[in-house]
Amino acid sequence: MAIRDIFKRRKPEEKKVKPEKELKEVKVEKPVAINPPKVKKEAKVGEAHRVLKTPQVTEKATGLVGQNQYVFKVWPRANKVETKKAIEDLYGVDVISVKIIKVPRKRRRLGRIQGFRRGYKKAIVKIKEGQKIEVLPR
Repeated sequence: MAIRDIFKRRKPEEKKVKPEKELKEVKVEKPVAINPPKVKKEAKVGEAHRVLKTPQVTEKATGLVGQNQYVFKVWPRANKVETKKAIEDLYGVDVISVKIIKVPRKRRRLGRIQGFRRGYKKAIVKIKEGQKIEVLPR
């Protein structure tokens, strides 16, 4: 009989109303927008890790330092604006331009086994003359 009771309709119970003394009045100073405009989040020091992966230290990247250009690996969804803001906030330099390159994956094989080396995205950042970024701390 207990199993059949589950399927029976129950009578609606009376709603309990709290006394007015317990309710507090809330004043709303600004009207709340129903559909607020979408605003992009700006890159901050705490959020630079969402844009920048690592600085790239290679022969070519080291040669570009003489021209005030630095190379960083970035996350695949990062764009030029986010990269610029992240580097300006993280290193405290003025960025002149950002070039983004998507390096494709490459086919590799070891004997009969074929596979791919991962592709990645990198950003070449040009900064103002007289400023430096210390990529490798001494």
